[in-house]
Amino acid sequence: MAELLAADSRIFVAGHRGLVGSAIARKLESNGHRNLLQRTRAELDLRDQGAVEHFFAAEKPEFVFLAAAKVGGIMANATYPAEFLYENLAIQNNVIHTAWKHGVRKLVFLGSSCIYPKFAPQPISEDSLLTGPLEATNEAYAIAKIAGLKLCAAYRAQYGFAAISLMPTNLYGPGDNFDLEKSHVLPALIRRFHEARLSGAAEVTLWGTGTPRREFLHVDDLAAAAYFLMVHYDGAEPLNVGTGEDLTIAELAALVANVVGYEGRIVYDAAKPDGTPRKLLDVSRIHALGWQARIPLHEGIASTYKWYCAQADSAKTISAKTISAKTGATVAR
Repeated sequence: MAELLAADSRIFVAGHRGLVGSAIARKLESNGHRNLLQRTRAELDLRDQGAVEHFFAAEKPEFVFLAAAKVGGIMANATYPAEFLYENLAIQNNVIHTAWKHGVRKLVFLGSSCIYPKFAPQPISEDSLLTGPLEATNEAYAIAKIAGLKLCAAYRAQYGFAAISLMPTNLYGPGDNFDLEKSHVLPALIRRFHEARLSGAAEVTLWGTGTPRREFLHVDDLAAAAYFLMVHYDGAEPLNVGTGEDLTIAELAALVANVVGYEGRIVYDAAKPDGTPRKLLDVSRIHALGWQARIPLHEGIASTYKWYCAQADSAKTISAKTISAKTGATVAR
C-alpha cells in the first residue's frame, strides 16, 4: 500500500474543515500529497446520496478518510439524539457504499471510543465491543458509529473492500469546537477558564463530581495514526487509537486552569451527570504495529489554548472592523 499512496494520489478527506479532517489534511500536505479532494458542506452535503454519487463519479477518489460526522458533548448528545443517529448513519452509509461502488482503493473510517460498553473492563480492548450496554448520554452517536464500523466490515467480507476502522479516544486540538453547549469537555474547560480569568470570576462550576477518568489524544497524533494505518494496516478488526494514559476530570480541570492562568475556585455540581466512570483504551494492538502518540497532554493543551486565543483575537478584529465600516468609527490599533 505504501507505494500506492503516491504524492499525486486522489485523496478525499471527508470533513476537512472539522477537528479531525483538518488535522488529516495537514498531515497529508506535510507528507507531500498535493491532490486532496476537499468539499465544504455547502458544496457537498454527505447526507445527500445523489450528491455523494455525483461527486465520486466526477472526481474518482482513490483513497478516502471518512472524518465527517455530527459530534458534540453530553448536552448536545442528550438534546439531539435523533440528529446524532440519523445524520451520522446517512453520512457513513453514503460515503462507504459509494466509495466501494466507484472502486476506491482504501477507506479509513473514524469511529469513537464511545462505542464501547459503559462498564467495559479497563483498559478497553477492541474485543469489548457489543459486550454490554452503552452510556445512555451518547447512545445515539455510539450506535451510529458501531453501524459504521460494521458496515466497513460487511463490505470487506462480502466484496473485499479495503475499509479499516479506527476508534480514537477523546480528541482535542486546533480546530476544535469551543461552543459551550456543543463542545466536548476539554475545549469547554479552556473556554470556561479563559472567560472566568478575563471577567475575574471567583469560581467556576463544572458538571458532575470530577471523579470520572478520561484519556485525551491530540488530534495531530490521531492524524499521524490515520495516515500510518492507511499505509501499513489492512485488517478487518477495528483498532483503538489513544495514549494509554488517563486522568480524572478534576485533574484535567486543574491542568487547564493552570495553562490558562485562572486562579479562582473550581466547584463541582454533583447533581449533573458524570457520564461513563472511566474510558481508557487498550492501545497494545496499534503499539504492536509500530505507532505511538507523541504529544504530551500539557504541551497539547498549551498549544490548543494558544490557537484558541488567536482565533478569539482574530474574531474581535473582524468584529471591530465591521463595526467601524458600518459606523465610520476609528478602530484603535
